[in-house]
Amino acid sequence: MKKIVYLLIAVLGVTQTFAQSKPLEFKEEKFSFGKIKQGVPVTHVFTFKNTSDKPIVIESAVAGCGCTTPEYSKGAIAKGATDQIKVTYNAQAMGAFTKQVTVKVANETNPIVLNIEGEVINATPVANTKAIDNTTEVASKTKTKATPSKTKSKVKS
Repeated sequence: MKKIVYLLIAVLGVTQTFAQSKPLEFKEEKFSFGKIKQGVPVTHVFTFKNTSDKPIVIESAVAGCGCTTPEYSKGAIAKGATDQIKVTYNAQAMGAFTKQVTVKVANETNPIVLNIEGEVINATPVANTKAIDNTTEVASKTKTKATPSKTKSKVKS
């Protein structure tokens, strides 16, 4: 029985040793813009804290497509310091979207993945798409009254 207990303690110790913690603690790793207008870029700032025991450097923050642009500090971020990654989405394509930004920290094997999502809607109000015959519509909206002609004629006698 003692051997089993010692084996379990050893396994838990090894698991704790190899468990990797993230060097950056983000306030959030996913953000939803909700409904946004087409043609109007939107930006969200992901705030994080350096939770490691040493300064860290972000090697890269890469978006999955050209419609998303991340901006980040290129220098070292001190232990315990906070910083941010600004992500801008160029809302050109209509419809729902989900985009990822992969953040690689120097000397860390696992990247951190940030996500943005939302739905791009038409910026201009949608006109009534019901097919209408314009001449019929104009005729029904314009009420014409037939009024008798009131011409006065002077008769000379």
